[in-house]
Amino acid sequence: MRVARAVTGLSAMAAMLVLAGCRQDMHDQPKFFPQRGTSFYADGRSVRPQVENTVARNQLHQDAYFFTGLQNGKEGEGLPIQLTPAVMERGQERFNVYCTPCHSRVGNGDGMIVQRGYRPAGDFHTDRLRNAPLGHFFNVMTNGFGSMPDYAAQLTPEDRWAVAAYIRALQLSQNAKQSDVAAGQHVQSLHDIAKDEGLPPGFAEPWGLPSTAIYGTPNNQDNGIPGQNLGTAPAAAAKSAQPAAQPAETKQ
Repeated sequence: MRVARAVTGLSAMAAMLVLAGCRQDMHDQPKFFPQRGTSFYADGRSVRPQVENTVARNQLHQDAYFFTGLQNGKEGEGLPIQLTPAVMERGQERFNVYCTPCHSRVGNGDGMIVQRGYRPAGDFHTDRLRNAPLGHFFNVMTNGFGSMPDYAAQLTPEDRWAVAAYIRALQLSQNAKQSDVAAGQHVQSLHDIAKDEGLPPGFAEPWGLPSTAIYGTPNNQDNGIPGQNLGTAPAAAAKSAQPAAQPAETKQ
């Protein structure tokens, strides 16, 4: 009798669990299906019109230049954040994290990824990029350019402006003029600095990309995407990638 009662009790419990699992309350609950009609609203549409002046999350860009780097559809020159030592330090730190693998720490496009065969990165010390407006660098980081992907997910808008400001500092360090520095400082050739510091003779020589850097195109040229010209052979690549002007830096 005890066994029969136990079996009966277990069977009843199992039946209750099975019946509870078969309930369809959530499955049958009233809900809207995208792009389907409904009888809930008088107009028969389940998708409701957006409330006037609705702004999507993370898209309240009241300062358009801060978020795009564009003014009237063109890349602007101004820095929309206050330039402080902290901003420059932040720009350097973010640059070293995200930009140096391709552009190198001095911004000459000879990063480790390029040395291992990736497409040549932009050389910030070319005339084209020295003359590019500040908004160009922000725009490229935001939207990508050529083979460079965008870094909008990795860098906040403020960080992108900090990196752009630091790129300007890199450019100035290698192409400084006496009029660019404050009183009491002077511009000295990197060749002279290398000699004074006892560095190797080739330390201040013009930069050249390694023979491993390739464009990945049939003629091994950029084909309209600005960059460093590699030529058609490794020897020509190193020669053609050298800038005409010798780098210089500011020294007190």
